[in-house]
Amino acid sequence: MKIIYFAAIPVGLFAFVHALIQRADAFTAADKLSKPAWLGITGGGTAALALFPFGGPGSLFWMAGLVAVLVYLVDVRPKVIEAQRGPRW
Repeated sequence: MKIIYFAAIPVGLFAFVHALIQRADAFTAADKLSKPAWLGITGGGTAALALFPFGGPGSLFWMAGLVAVLVYLVDVRPKVIEAQRGPRW
């Protein structure tokens, strides 16, 4: 569990930076929430991962932050990348 705990913060930072450098219109083209919304979600999730220890009284916030970051990485990120590439032939 320690490995997951310490690996979660860099994963959250990666998700936030990835959302930060993407074009804003790619999020709406992929039928996802807006770029500021995903910046807030990934930023808040990363903050929860950094501030609340797993196994402590804030474990629920830590898990919610992890789920938010993983949803971005698994669902939103591929769609945004695809929207920026355009249709594939």
